[in-house]
Amino acid sequence: MPDQATNARPFIFQGRPAEDRWTLIREPEAALPDGPAIVPLALWREQAGNQQRAPLLGSDTELTPELAAELADAPLIAIDFPKFTDGRGYSMARLLRERFGYAGEIRAVGDVLVDQVFFLTRCGFDALSLREDQWLEDALQALNAFSRAYQPAVDEPEPLFRHRLREAVREAEASMA
Repeated sequence: MPDQATNARPFIFQGRPAEDRWTLIREPEAALPDGPAIVPLALWREQAGNQQRAPLLGSDTELTPELAAELADAPLIAIDFPKFTDGRGYSMARLLRERFGYAGEIRAVGDVLVDQVFFLTRCGFDALSLREDQWLEDALQALNAFSRAYQPAVDEPEPLFRHRLREAVREAEASMA
């Protein structure tokens, strides 16, 4: 992979096509742009407080409470998917949202495919930088591939069976009235 990714990748923010104003820098030795850049975690730590820099977490990053506290003020957190089969990024996003309460942008970068977008958003990603060969239109359709999900997740904490049970109770109460 090149040291510096171009912004030619299809990009989705909060379910809509968007312009990516951040430059992804993978190598700590790479020249940094004047504008916003996503940089490796170690480099981000060196530039703590710089709102023009955001951390890139590798899929092998151990997300400890101490690290989560450091990341709390980051303008965004990018999680790398070195291969589409590496699912550790899903867990990191859920932990950031549910356990550590991170409310900022969580971005999936790397080998991100259309097939993953629905599940990535369910885990807490709100920004998706797709692999260059992926079609934006297909990704947008994939976001709505399923009308309901059975399992609870970041986007819908209530499991479907509870929702259905509550509806059944309301209907029963309404018919008794």
